Amino acid sequence: MPTLICRKRDGGVLLPEEIARVVADFTAGTLPDSQMAALCMAIFFRGLSDAETAAFTTALRDSGRVAVWPSGTPPKIDKHSTGGIGDKVSLILAPLLACEDFWVPMVSGRGLGITGGTLDKLEAIPGFDVAVDEATGLRQLEKIGVFMAGQTADFCPADKRLYALRDVTGTVPSRGLIIASIMSKKLAESLDRLILDVKYGSGAFMKTLAEAETLAHGLAQVGTSHGVETSFLLSPMDEPLGRTVGNALEVGEAVATLKGQGPADLVALTLDLACGVSHFPREKFARRLEDGTAWEKFVTLVEAQGGDARPLDDLSTFHAARVIQPFPAPRTGCLTRMDAGIIGEVALRLGAGRHRATDAVDPSVGFGHLRKCGEHVEKGDALLLVHASSDSHAALALEILAGAVSIT
Repeated sequence: MPTLICRKRDGGVLLPEEIARVVADFTAGTLPDSQMAALCMAIFFRGLSDAETAAFTTALRDSGRVAVWPSGTPPKIDKHSTGGIGDKVSLILAPLLACEDFWVPMVSGRGLGITGGTLDKLEAIPGFDVAVDEATGLRQLEKIGVFMAGQTADFCPADKRLYALRDVTGTVPSRGLIIASIMSKKLAESLDRLILDVKYGSGAFMKTLAEAETLAHGLAQVGTSHGVETSFLLSPMDEPLGRTVGNALEVGEAVATLKGQGPADLVALTLDLACGVSHFPREKFARRLEDGTAWEKFVTLVEAQGGDARPLDDLSTFHAARVIQPFPAPRTGCLTRMDAGIIGEVALRLGAGRHRATDAVDPSVGFGHLRKCGEHVEKGDALLLVHASSDSHAALALEILAGAVSIT
């Protein structure tokens, strides 16, 4: 191992069989964290070639169970987002795609830092069980065409361990390891098609369009090389997506969208992703949102996974925040900035997200009724509503939010 660390430190290349052995030993616990951390740091500074990235992806994927679907079953498709603020697309897209002749075996994650997690949103629904094993998942796909679940213990276990190590050693922002982490989990789903929503801007991991495009091409290349038809969209994340941020609030907005009443930017992105991964016309999916078909599929999904669909029409009341305060516009004019990064940070402070994977989240807190950039506002108009657990939290949020907006 010291030889491999030194070789990568000096700009050399690791062979696929060497990478496979390193990941296998790390998974088995026979490779010390200190040596793996040293290798990650060398990779952080020296990078990974395309071949090394593909080898890391394969090794992480093969560290656990890889889904095996019966022959002759419908195409398996999924979507991955690199994370944003107010991004509740998966809650809409998964049932929407399942309305057609597709299987959607969606394995999602929890939020970490300012990025919200699909599992946290789903668990705001009373009783919803995100623990779905392979046999249960297959039965659900056969019956309704979709499941939405978390990563099980035997699903890419090396990636889970490696991410935790990267998180505490400052090596998360490594392009090659980011690609391997994302794609190993998606390849373990044994998909036929995958679409990537790669975000850029103040509320995204990639701050510039150029960075996002480089990452997107790298992700797509790995997917294609592993036999998965992989495409991507580049979407801005300078302001939150939709008009809500926070788990219960976002579920409510997803429900409204499934009933044909969603905000324009959220609907547009969802339809773009649906068309991109399915190759079906946009109008087909738009009708599914307008006629209630997608909503009915979502209710079926919730009930199939033990959830109670009755509170869905007013989940923000079921998870009522103790304090709701408006954030007033400081002047009259056009709203030109609603900084997603700052809003995400404030949501994290309110308890909508977590600093570490073991932290709990509060489903009731966040922001509702966000105004969108380009809208005219009068002085004193509510730019958003702060949903907080206490007066002090709400006051802190309002203080920080003053630096998140610009009105001209």
